[in-house]
Parts: sequence; C-alpha cells; structure tokens
Amino acid sequence: MSYKILAVLATVAVAHARPDSPPIYGYGAPGPAFGPAKYDFNYAVNDPPSGNDFGHQESRDGDFTQGSYYVRLPDGRLQTVNYNVDGDSGFVAEVSYEGQAQYPSQPRAYTPAPTYG
Repeated sequence: MSYKILAVLATVAVAHARPDSPPIYGYGAPGPAFGPAKYDFNYAVNDPPSGNDFGHQESRDGDFTQGSYYVRLPDGRLQTVNYNVDGDSGFVAEVSYEGQAQYPSQPRAYTPAPTYG
C-alpha cells in the first residue's frame, strides 16, 4: 500500500514540475508593454588632491546608443573615448588623447598612511 501512495506522490510531483506549467512564485518575464530602451545619464569626478579626474556620459533611444568617457591618465594626458552602437552593427569607438605624457625625473616616494591608536 505504501508503494502505491509513493508512486502517486511521485507522479504528482513530476506533473507539477513540468517546464510548461506556469511559475508558482515570482513574476513572469517582462512583456512588450515596457517598449524599447530610452535613457540618458552622466557623471563626473574631479578631485585634484587625489588626482582622480574621470567621467562618463551615455544616451540610448531604442537600438541606438552613443556616449563618451574620459580619464586623466597617470602620465598627465586626458584619454577620451567616443562610442556608438547602432543595432547589430557592434561597438564603434574612437579614442583620442590630449596633452603630452609627463614622467617625473624621480619616482614619488611612498608615504604610509597614518596609524591611530
């Protein structure tokens, strides 16, 4: 008798776990009601004491994305990357540099962080 109950429970478990059954928990995949992607953002950081100088700007409307980002390199040059993506054409980037690379005659000495306590 216990084998029959076990067989019935196993059949119910298999039928319930079929991939074509609807999910029990959570939400389904997003439908077409959301429409094509459309956004625009930018940010920038410029902190002279630390030497950090970088930023990013990007906008997208449907399948077309364009943007740029820049960073101040350790040698003093400013590297800028302008890019775009149009559908399945792939990522197309143009990299440019401003300024001349500067190298110190003496490397900077390491200064350990202060300790407290």
